[in-house]
Amino acid sequence: MSEPILDCLIIGGGPAGLTAAIYLARFHLHILVVDGGKSRAASIPCTRNHAGYPDGIAGAELLRRMRDQACKYGAKIETESVTKLERDESIGHFTATWGSGSATARSVLLATGVANRRPPMDEQLHEDALAKGLVRYCPICDGYEVTDRRIGVIGSDSHGVAEALFLRSYTADVTLIAPDKAMRLKSADNERLAKAGIACVDGPTQAVAISDECIVVDTAEGHHAFDSIYPALGSDTHTQLGEMVGAKLASDGCFLCDSHQRTSVPGLYAAGDVVHGLDQISHAMGEGGVAATTIRNDLCAQQPRWREPVLEEPESGS
Repeated sequence: MSEPILDCLIIGGGPAGLTAAIYLARFHLHILVVDGGKSRAASIPCTRNHAGYPDGIAGAELLRRMRDQACKYGAKIETESVTKLERDESIGHFTATWGSGSATARSVLLATGVANRRPPMDEQLHEDALAKGLVRYCPICDGYEVTDRRIGVIGSDSHGVAEALFLRSYTADVTLIAPDKAMRLKSADNERLAKAGIACVDGPTQAVAISDECIVVDTAEGHHAFDSIYPALGSDTHTQLGEMVGAKLASDGCFLCDSHQRTSVPGLYAAGDVVHGLDQISHAMGEGGVAATTIRNDLCAQQPRWREPVLEEPESGS
């Protein structure tokens, strides 16, 4: 026998996808989460700006709690990476395929996120540095933790300039470092950096060593030691599955969605960092809740989901 058609398939098990799973399961819908295990949230050693956790919580622990909560209400989670998404234009159903199986669903939520572009450094060194807070990717999340510390920002375009200036409100010791060759900046950017007292260093750049307290970066101008470095090298948005079924992208490469997380393809929704917005756990959760409620309402508009009455058990001996 073939598997029953899902009400919703959620692709991606980060904060957006898991929030949607909790909502949809509690809406009494038949859902499945397929997650490749690459959520950026999982790599956060400790987030201290997520409301409700004054002492912080590790990203992996937060995701574990969210998975447990979704499963408590009936959600199923598959640890796989979806490689193909198709849509039957005649009936509007979607079919997703992954290594060990596939599923068909009336709707799909893409919560596939983005991947940070890493600085040029050994992978194990990067993981160790990330765990110790020597490499950081989100100044909005953890700029507070680098207050009055020595900070290096790796980036040579407008994104690097913006990140260095943002961090300048946390510390007076900020250095912008080119990742490859000489710094390439507009005259207006140079003026802004100079006014803020931010030093500029030419590349190429290579992180060469870490200790418990600092990370050493090798540049064209010699070694520099920092308490933390922020790679400002951009990110890659995971939109491939949506593009397979014709979803339109915005100018920034994210999915083009309406205010209720609907993409340009009927029945296809998107939430979290794969949609333009503030790349924050709280923002992703909010979009996950909006998407889930929209999915529920859209499905019910197609076919009401009336709850069957509960039949009372006859009393024994009657």
